Amino acid sequence: MRILITNDDGIEAPGLDVLQKIANDLSDDVWVVAPETDQSGAAHSLTLHEPLRLRKLSDRIFAVKGTPTDCVIMGVRHVLADKAPDLVLSGVNRGSNVADDVTYSGTIAGAIEGTLLGIPSIAMSLAVDWEDLDRIHWQTPMQLGADLVRTLLEAGWPKDVFLNVNFPDREPERVQRIKITEQGRRDPDYLRIEDRMDTRNNPYYWLGFKPLSMITGEGTDLHAVKSGAISVTPLCLNLTHRETCRKLSAFIEK
Repeated sequence: MRILITNDDGIEAPGLDVLQKIANDLSDDVWVVAPETDQSGAAHSLTLHEPLRLRKLSDRIFAVKGTPTDCVIMGVRHVLADKAPDLVLSGVNRGSNVADDVTYSGTIAGAIEGTLLGIPSIAMSLAVDWEDLDRIHWQTPMQLGADLVRTLLEAGWPKDVFLNVNFPDREPERVQRIKITEQGRRDPDYLRIEDRMDTRNNPYYWLGFKPLSMITGEGTDLHAVKSGAISVTPLCLNLTHRETCRKLSAFIEK
């Protein structure tokens, strides 16, 4: 099995080392094409107004000056042009990618692009305590990730679907179980703007977050991760809301 891995935290991120360990437990044909710099929040964006720069770090490790989407395209269409990968893994992201996060996440984007290119793809993230970043449980995905991927590959999923995996913020022996979940939804007040002044009395702004502002309904990714389980959420590329399609069609096309 040929595996292509990427991330959005950048080529030097510790989560990428964890993902390499997971991939190497699955195959001896593992390739890394990851962003040169941190691309968190890049979502499914392309670099269109400047050239892509590819830097070779070793025989199978490359850095791209671009987004996670750029990296997957570069990996599939250029680096591995002779033989496409059988699996794309994206992550392991420092911080969960649940609920509304999936629309912003570069980690998710890596799996989206892999799926668009016809390759089974999985995004992987690890919940963290942002107040204590010295205590990140990287050993949890490192120990549990490969067996989880094997199980998911054995089960299979449709070609227009990718899987969003989130590991809880706890030691591997304390992980409760694997739960198949739905995408949750954060409280609308989750995002806020922090306004500040620079030394020249010019205003500037940061996006701020309220970590506890979330709706953790049972059966959602938010609830699973908070309760100490591994969340696996199947997400589809087609964003069409069919029920509304039928309703509008009946009203407008009558």
